[in-house]
Amino acid sequence: MLDTALTRRLGCRLPVIQTAMGWIATPALVAATSNGGAFGFLAGAVMKPAELGEAIARLKDMTPHNFGVNFHSFQPGAAEIVDIIIANADRVRAVSFGRGPDAKMIGRFRDAGILCIPTVGAVKHAEKMVQLGCEMVTVQGGEGGGHTGAVPTTVLLPQVLDAVGVPVVAAGGFGDGRGLAAALAYGACGIAMGTRFLMTAESPVPPAPKAAYVCAGTGDIAVSTKVDGIPQRMILNPLLKRIEASGRIAMWKRAAEAGLEMKRQTGMSWGEVLAAARGMTSHGEMPLAQAMMAAAAPMMIQRAVVAGDAENGLMATGVVAGRLADLPPSADLLRSIEIDARDRLAALCSKD
Repeated sequence: MLDTALTRRLGCRLPVIQTAMGWIATPALVAATSNGGAFGFLAGAVMKPAELGEAIARLKDMTPHNFGVNFHSFQPGAAEIVDIIIANADRVRAVSFGRGPDAKMIGRFRDAGILCIPTVGAVKHAEKMVQLGCEMVTVQGGEGGGHTGAVPTTVLLPQVLDAVGVPVVAAGGFGDGRGLAAALAYGACGIAMGTRFLMTAESPVPPAPKAAYVCAGTGDIAVSTKVDGIPQRMILNPLLKRIEASGRIAMWKRAAEAGLEMKRQTGMSWGEVLAAARGMTSHGEMPLAQAMMAAAAPMMIQRAVVAGDAENGLMATGVVAGRLADLPPSADLLRSIEIDARDRLAALCSKD
């Protein structure tokens, strides 16, 4: 029942993808999920080329299974990163991205035998990716974490399934075998999960923010547009509450704080920080103060999920965290998903 286009094309045992969460989808987590039967994506989008090369080499030693790499075509060193991925095509079976490559770059991946599996949040984006040559797409409904849309998975998934002729992976709100069975019933070839894998024993997130994820109920999770002008779903912690309550003066104060954090962590000059922020305002989409916060948002996320500051960092999450209350080993999680999904599908097919 669990033999799908996803398992056949990616070579994994279960039709489950572990998404490439920045600073969280490390070699250790990817190896754990891949060894447990899922298909893991390495978070290459937050790595420099040399770091990615080293991470891929470590991961090859940690699992005999193939894996994927996530990247952005606009990140520093993107061309070199693409070369590194293709040079490791013996084990890198797929790439994932949001705002992604053009048809030429997608063609390079296809020629190397690497599947392009973009993550999209709208029907038109799924259609565009298929037109560019992608052979599979992941559809994230509004329940997903981080940047998110307004259309729930239960509506967006069938819309995309009707619109494109390639296998579709469902994301946004999934965390167990019931969800996998439901996605397969819709016609998806599998599910992709981020938050559920963040909340595992092998996730590198420090104890304090991990505890915040475990303790968060659905009422503790909110969508904010004040971080960078685009809706993002996060745990409603003290920092996000301050951001939500911001007036113009408070926003400028936090923008300066965000700029200082970005300067401290990256070694950028104030001129470079301002240049990065101005680049985000070039189309008039957000004021400069908000753009400075957007440019530094990754630093705020790192403060939580890397440094462990659950009160003064940002914690992206899917709304599914509101019903999750444990941190199982990835192997145990995937075993329970498999058993539950098989039982649910068998019950649907039963004549009783």
